[in-house]
This record gives sequence, structure tokens and C-alpha cells, in this order.
Amino acid sequence: MGFFDKLKGELVDIVEWVDDTNGQTLVWRFPRWQNEIKNGAQLTVRPGQTVVFVDQGRVADVFTEGMYQLTTANIPLLSTLKGWKHGFNSPFKSEVYFVSTKVIAGLKWGTPQPLMMRDPDFGVVRVGAFGTYSVRCTDAKALLTQLVGTDGHYDTEALGQVMRSLMQQAIAEVIGQSKIAALDLIGNYGRLADEIKAKVRTQIDDEYGLDLTSVQVVNINVPESVQKAMDQRASMGALGSSSLGPAPNLAAFQQFQMGNSMGNMGGDGGAGVGMNMGMGVALASQMMHQQQQSPAVMAPPPPPPLPQAAQWYVGINGQNVGPLAVEVFRQFVQTGQIRGDTLAWTSGQPSWLPAAQVPALQQFFLSTGGPPPLPGMPPPLPK
Repeated sequence: MGFFDKLKGELVDIVEWVDDTNGQTLVWRFPRWQNEIKNGAQLTVRPGQTVVFVDQGRVADVFTEGMYQLTTANIPLLSTLKGWKHGFNSPFKSEVYFVSTKVIAGLKWGTPQPLMMRDPDFGVVRVGAFGTYSVRCTDAKALLTQLVGTDGHYDTEALGQVMRSLMQQAIAEVIGQSKIAALDLIGNYGRLADEIKAKVRTQIDDEYGLDLTSVQVVNINVPESVQKAMDQRASMGALGSSSLGPAPNLAAFQQFQMGNSMGNMGGDGGAGVGMNMGMGVALASQMMHQQQQSPAVMAPPPPPPLPQAAQWYVGINGQNVGPLAVEVFRQFVQTGQIRGDTLAWTSGQPSWLPAAQVPALQQFFLSTGGPPPLPGMPPPLPK
């Protein structure tokens, strides 16, 4: 190989980037090493990309989608920094950064510790929340200057470390200032997501050149004791009780407890249970009326508390999520957030088990395309 052939081999004449990371890379530095970029080299900027030339730590020229031949005509700022006063005739060294401007979706956020909120019904309660968000770069210069620096590869994991603290602060402020009752949180996911998005969007747009394109709240959970109180109030509401406010009426609550206890007495079967329930409620109402007419009669002691439905905890993305009611658990399975191998636990269970191995949860993972398992045989785990 002659001297000129060797020199030619050290010159870069094609500058391009094909992202093979499935959209997880935000910034990628062209690996020039010791090579120089050839005068007249071809620069290819694909859709969803922006290219920034940096000379000795100073941002120079920026290229958007298109194909360019690098000359003094289209890199005037770099030419000025290099001091090419009499034309650009020699190779040059410059750091070239490719910045993805596509929407990066499916990024996750969550609260590592429960947040304290003041609830009008239950006082101070702890809530946890998690969800997803999407982001895209709108200002490559700001992103390089404020976040990337000299990193040759900046991906969504590095971005997530920055976004996580911003999202957690916004979530705490939004939930704390919303004054939405715990009973109504599930019906306000959209409103809360919009407020979180507005808070974080302003900050990252001004500082980092990023746009928060969307925020979704997947789940907000409350402690088990609050969930039990919610279930009890829901049961009272189903019977037409008018005492669903912050301070339940004691007489109505006793009537509900007596009726429910009496309705559970008697034989099995749907008709018998319905009849017993109706008789129980009617008898309880009559007894409460008699108590009101004869205040001197001592009221009977209240029955023991109702057995509560099992509440489940699951491990999602390394986080302990729960407690989840059975209906919420089923919805998580249907949406793919809980799989058969997702670890699950409930009170009384000695250790965490894959959800599909828990007898009470196996019904959610059975295939609907074949016959049921043979008697005495455990159901097959989902693939």
C-alpha cells in the first residue's frame, strides 16, 4: 500500500448512523477515532435524526434531515471556528453527534416510597403510583449542552435517571394539591396525568430541549386498611344507605352490619341467600325502628367484622405493587401487566409465588381454547 493509499484510508468520506438499538438511543457520537473527515465527505441525516458538529467543546453547525456534501458552503460556523479564511481544502477533525428526534415511548415512572396525602374521608393516607411516559428531543443543542456533555452514547436508561426525579416531584405536588378523595382517584387518572405532564414539560423544554409528549397513570394504590373501608362503604351504598359522607351515620351503619350478618345465616344456594339477605335487612330495619321508638332498650352488641376479600401484592419491574383487589388483578392480567410468572403474595401465604401457581389466581391464566385440567392435576403454566 502506497503512502497516498494509506492517507486515503485514514480519511472518513461517509458520515451516517443507522440506529440498531430499537429506538433506545437518544444521542450517538460518530466513531471517528483518529480519522479525519474528508473534504467533500457525504453526510446522511435520516428521518428522525439531527446532526450536530462540535469543535473543541463548542457547538457549531446543525443539520436536519437530508443528504449533504461537507464544504465551507454548508458548515460556515465550523469553518469560522477552524479559521479557514482562504477556503476549505484540507481534511478536518470534529466531533459529530447524531441526535434522535423520534418519540421514545414506553418509558416508566413510579413512586419508590408511598406519598402522604390528606383525604377528606379517611384522614392522612399513603398512596403509591406508577405509569408510563413518552419524550422526544426538540432542541439538539440544548440536549448536548445540558445533559449529554462528552458522552459518546446517551440512551433511555441515562435519560430515565434524570426524568425519574422530575416525575416523582411532580407527582407528589399534583396529588397533594389535587385534594381528590381516595375514593375518586381512579376516576381522575386522566386529569392527574395532564397536570403531571404540564409541570414536567415546562421544565425539560426550557432546560434540556425535550418535549414530554404524553403521560399515563396506570395505577394509584392505597393501603389495605383504606381499601377495606372503601369496600365496606361500597357495600352500604349498594343497599341504598345514605351515610356515604365523611362521617357515616352510626344507626345506618349498625343496620347495615346487622342485615348483612343475618343475611349470611341459613342454607346455601342463590335463592336462599337472597331471601335470607332480604329478611335480614328487613328485620334489621325493624329492630332499628324499635330502638328509635324505645330508646331505653339496650341495643344488641354488634356482630363480628365481615371477612374481607383477599388483597394481592405483585412484583412489577422490581417494585412491590399493591394491594390489588381481585378485580384489579384480573384487569392487570388482561392488559399484560401481570403474567403467569409474575410473583404474587397475599396475607397468610408463606412466600412469594408465581401468580399462575397460586390456586386462587390460576383461573386468570387458564387457556380458553381447550378442556379443563384433569381432576387432581394442576393446571399448566402459561407459555
